[in-house]
Amino acid sequence: MDTRHGPVFLKPLASLDQAQAEQDGLAALAGGAFRVPRVLAVAALDDGGACLVLEWLALQAPPAAESGRVADALADWYQRAHATAFGWHRDNYIGPTPQPNRVMEDWGDFFAHQRLQPQLDLAEGRLGRATCERVEAVIGHVRPLLAGAGPPVRLHGDLWRGNLAWVEDQPALFDPAVYHGPAEVDLAMLELFGEPLPGLVGQALARLEVAPGYPVRRQVYHLYHLLNHFNLFGAGYARAVDETCGRLLAEVRA
Repeated sequence: MDTRHGPVFLKPLASLDQAQAEQDGLAALAGGAFRVPRVLAVAALDDGGACLVLEWLALQAPPAAESGRVADALADWYQRAHATAFGWHRDNYIGPTPQPNRVMEDWGDFFAHQRLQPQLDLAEGRLGRATCERVEAVIGHVRPLLAGAGPPVRLHGDLWRGNLAWVEDQPALFDPAVYHGPAEVDLAMLELFGEPLPGLVGQALARLEVAPGYPVRRQVYHLYHLLNHFNLFGAGYARAVDETCGRLLAEVRA
């Protein structure tokens, strides 16, 4: 949208709380090697919704040749963004879905009770009894499945390929769902729908010296987003949820 002060980006949201949560997340991402759009205003709308007024950025896909630079930026970000526990100072949203962030000391407990269980609660009655039971079984084994995940750092929280871009010779991040968790959580999300740059995740994993067992832990993180996509977009994601649970339960039995 053009204004007398130049172009801006208007992002409509369903509630003022969603807008404020995104404003909080963007502020938490600001600084470092990534460009993050500035929030110029937050407005409540008469219909109960809200709107974020954001700095206009001419976003492009990251150049393939810059995968090493983006990996360096990610590693530098996580190495500087240390935290003491898992969670965040407020609840926020993963897309439009509420995302609880009660601070907890144990990563497995946090992911079971603040990530998977709320998504399962939303899905019950639509997902199918057998698959729900499989998700429940995975939740019961989350602590050993996530063993070795690493310390808490500040995460983007919804770092799929569509939320990583390039602007003015600099990588850019937007649309966050910020909280504190292991760095590998964001890297796993970058792989879920196809990593945006060839070799990016592998380079970032090497720079961060992620502990063995990541391929199993990655599937736990993917399960959260697959459940959320089921809750948002419907039955097309049910099979992926079930198959991911099957692979994780096979790991438990191995």
